Amino acid sequence: MEAKSELRSERSKEPARTSPRQSQDKFSRMMNENNNAFKNVRRKPGLQIWTVNKMQMDPVPPQAFGNFFEGDCYIVLYISENKGSRQSADIHYWVGRTSSQDEQGAAAIYVTQLDEYLGGSPVQYREVQGYESPRFRSYFKNGLIYKKGGVASGFNHVETNAYNVLRLLHVKGRRDVTATEVEVSWSSFNKGDIFLLDIGKAIVQWNGPQSNRREKLKAVLLAQDIRDRERGGRAQIGVVEGGDERSSPELMKVLTTVLGPKPAQLKEATSDDVPDSAQQNSVRLYHIYDNSGNLVIQEVAKQPLTQDLLKSSDCFILDNKGSSVMVWKGKKASKEERQGAMNRALSYIKAKKYPASTTVEVMAEGAESAVFKHLFKSWTDRDQTQGLGTTHNVGKIAKVDNGKFDVMELHARPELAAQYRMVDDASGDVKVWCIENLELAEIDPKTYGQFYGGDCYLVLYSYKRAGQQQYILYMWQGRHATSDEIAASAFQAVNIDNKYNGAPVQVRVVMGKEPRHFLAIFKGKLIIFEGGTGRPGVVNPAKDARLFQVRGTNELNTKATEVVARAASLSSNDVFLLKTDNISYLWYGKGCNGDEREMGKAISNVLSRHEKRVVMEGQEPAEFWIALGGKGSYASDRRFEREEPLHSPRLFECSNQTGRFKITEVDDFAQCDLDEDDVMLLDTWEELFLWIGNSSYEYETKEALNSTQDYLRTHPAGRDPDTPIVFVKQGYEPPTFTGWFNAWDPHKWSDLQNTKLNKTPVGGGGGGYRARGGPLTSPPPNKAYFQDETDFFPRPSSPTRPQSGMSSSSASSMSSSGVGKFFDPELLVNKTPDELPEGVDPTQKEDYLSDLDFENLLGTTRADFRRLPKWRQNDLKKKAGIF
Repeated sequence: MEAKSELRSERSKEPARTSPRQSQDKFSRMMNENNNAFKNVRRKPGLQIWTVNKMQMDPVPPQAFGNFFEGDCYIVLYISENKGSRQSADIHYWVGRTSSQDEQGAAAIYVTQLDEYLGGSPVQYREVQGYESPRFRSYFKNGLIYKKGGVASGFNHVETNAYNVLRLLHVKGRRDVTATEVEVSWSSFNKGDIFLLDIGKAIVQWNGPQSNRREKLKAVLLAQDIRDRERGGRAQIGVVEGGDERSSPELMKVLTTVLGPKPAQLKEATSDDVPDSAQQNSVRLYHIYDNSGNLVIQEVAKQPLTQDLLKSSDCFILDNKGSSVMVWKGKKASKEERQGAMNRALSYIKAKKYPASTTVEVMAEGAESAVFKHLFKSWTDRDQTQGLGTTHNVGKIAKVDNGKFDVMELHARPELAAQYRMVDDASGDVKVWCIENLELAEIDPKTYGQFYGGDCYLVLYSYKRAGQQQYILYMWQGRHATSDEIAASAFQAVNIDNKYNGAPVQVRVVMGKEPRHFLAIFKGKLIIFEGGTGRPGVVNPAKDARLFQVRGTNELNTKATEVVARAASLSSNDVFLLKTDNISYLWYGKGCNGDEREMGKAISNVLSRHEKRVVMEGQEPAEFWIALGGKGSYASDRRFEREEPLHSPRLFECSNQTGRFKITEVDDFAQCDLDEDDVMLLDTWEELFLWIGNSSYEYETKEALNSTQDYLRTHPAGRDPDTPIVFVKQGYEPPTFTGWFNAWDPHKWSDLQNTKLNKTPVGGGGGGYRARGGPLTSPPPNKAYFQDETDFFPRPSSPTRPQSGMSSSSASSMSSSGVGKFFDPELLVNKTPDELPEGVDPTQKEDYLSDLDFENLLGTTRADFRRLPKWRQNDLKKKAGIF
């Protein structure tokens, strides 16, 4: 522990200004006099927002949610209903860029008192404009709008159906969208971002020529949101593509009427990236308190942290590498300490000279956030239910006690499958290969379940869900396998994946870290040999004695793992099989139960044909200890058995869209947050899922895997670097993945594909424009430019195809496909090689389609198709009938 250090918090020395402490006293007196400050606070689930106006809390109307005046401070309360009818609350106070110190102080005091009013259990957050937390942004899916001025300056929040509006919004971001009011002038524009000119009855969206598809779509959704909430669905929306303004003459007339003539050159694009404020140091825990006006900071520990460091009688600060500061309030801490937690966090930030925008969270004991728990090596909630099974850790091998379950219930309730980590009851078909001479060699089914540490194996599991064939491909890597064999297993996995058109979910399994479903498919006969090989014709070195640790209570969770044949390997909690040349001993530790003993007997019959002698702990014969090299101490204390902590899942976006690879957390995630342009990382603690979007780049997939391994290796909680990593492709999600999402829609991706293939105007050709679930606008004056959200990007033009077999485009030019002529799709779709026109390569039928036919048939452009991984290309070709 470091020596205690005292850091005097900075206080304002300007005589004209009120000091923070004086302001707090003044605000406290005002709010004590006003006992009705929270009379309008609802305790029902949902979002509530107030602005601080003349030191009072004024409610913000729902139609104005997401709009924030830069000169104001806001209080945001979100109450959620958790499973079991238990509510949780989060309180945020948002600080505008030009808000006054008095308003900031009032907001901080209101948050503290609101926390007390709600029982002291909410998590408190301090949000600074432009640096909002993922949790805060998750409330406003369509984005945040920063408005100039403030309520005190005479500005009012949104009035529905008011059309006397003139503003220019600068829109930035692909996922976390912000729109800032800027000067209504061409000088505000740049080539990389999107701008919305809002004139009340019409909203014109100008897309910078360097903006990407995702940004354009997000801006459209924001424009729709403004129209539907602020204009009652009555405003028209038009889209102009920067660099191609000639295609939108009517809309450009609107822009130039308001902004004047467009200049020949606009400013270059600006980066969307916010500088990373994380310091290059460890996560640290501090005890912080006030000593005669001085802020005292005493370091308690640095990562990895354990839960027992937190004492209920005190308050602590957890410094997350400078990127965020979290305050934990013990239940037995004094009222003054609890109420002063936020201010002490701000003083700590000043003392550490961190940026003023540093995120602050304040939470009470028993109401910790998921992010806070993830920073500890272990975490157990008080009165925590064990759910569907209890997991224990003893030594280095996990012990799992799962109850019986119904496979139909797993299919009907994916959340159950996710919690169990079981897609079914493991009754599907299994096929196993071993890597021999870098090639696949099928394994004799009689030896299924026997894995040698010197080998690598591929295990293909097939099962049906809702009548559809599903696949899981496990890549088991022995601890002593060569690097060439490990690389070959990955290569062969790709070949198998391609054979099944990319359908298998791929799971990397490190020896000794087998996931629950992997154990289950071998029906209680999974045996892990420490070394050697199972290849035919190879004789493994003889051993005088071999010791196997048997774990499990039924066929679904049992395995035997070879350990060093020494007394120190024993554990009182388990069953062990000691195999010698003449006899085998079945050793029962005092802590094992009847089910574990029965599974020990069953698997010992696979391991040894010798006579089995049952030995109870404490009654071992001398020959037993001689075989182990002598009697010695071993793990015999029940303290080694502990409950595995439950952790909330976390979702991260892995993207290269901004030009550099970046990982961003998505809070309060749902299926709609899975971006098909990117790779997503879902951390469920026992497993990590890498979800690969159909339009993601190969570079992103590779970098995401590297970053996932770094994520585990550098995790503050000291995570196991061999935690299983599961590869999931869009459209092939298993229930162990979908179960972590609320209301998963299995048809979402197919519906999206159909939308792309059948791009028709909303309203049956009337030219209307509608947000999802929003009202349909009337046809605009120039409907060619007021388009449906699924078709607002320019599409390639193409002459009408003639009735002959050859496309008209082939007669005049060569397309981007690289071939000299095209054919009618009818001559290519569902045709055998013998039925194809002369000269057509049957493996590359898509190259003989015109660009328009290509897009209509495969649902994507040729350029986007080439960026897709091979498995996804084959999948699209198969669906189109040209595989």
